[in-house]
Amino acid sequence: MDIAEQFNKISKKYDSGRRKFIPCFEEFYEKTTDFVAHTIKSPSRILDLGAGTGLLTGFWYQHFSSAEYVLTDIAEEMLKVAKLRFENMSNVTFEISDYRLELPKHTFDVIMSALSIHHLEHDEKAALFSSIFDKLPTGGVFINYDQFCGSTPAMSSTYDSYWINFLETNGLSAEEIKKWKARRLLDRECSVPLEREMLKIAGFQTIECIFSMQKFAVIMAIK
Repeated sequence: MDIAEQFNKISKKYDSGRRKFIPCFEEFYEKTTDFVAHTIKSPSRILDLGAGTGLLTGFWYQHFSSAEYVLTDIAEEMLKVAKLRFENMSNVTFEISDYRLELPKHTFDVIMSALSIHHLEHDEKAALFSSIFDKLPTGGVFINYDQFCGSTPAMSSTYDSYWINFLETNGLSAEEIKKWKARRLLDRECSVPLEREMLKIAGFQTIECIFSMQKFAVIMAIK
């Protein structure tokens, strides 16, 4: 079974719901990753924080299949799915850990995360960005694919309204929307400008928002 088949087999079973919740799924994950892969030199070691089912690493693996990957998550059941996705791929390892407390050993050429860091309080985000900075060599890259609020309460309300309308007209059941609303209570979003400022304070020299569509954005920071 080749890489594409492996990803398709697993993603159909576990990740199909993600597309229903993200209006810009393809651009957010796939096209942005294509862009980043085009702009950086091939990394030797990549860390995926809050990796979940390994969806983001799956996109990266298609570009950098010889890199060493470390996937971390606090939820063991999520990593069990990731282990199925990367079954028999010896260059992918997994750690059950809370990245707020400690990052894995070693340095990494790339540290990335998708739809995870927005659950942290702002002071926890700032502390994490400093830890990430310390784990990267000069020229190392941090990329955060995440969910953000608007820069003003009015824009945040507009973004939320659009997102709710998208979900209610995208084939989700009432039960799925109810569960989504419950999960939303855990969100601690910040704005893109605020996160960029946090990354600047952490020490990053180059910080760019390389994709943005309402609540979803991807920020790339280079040490």
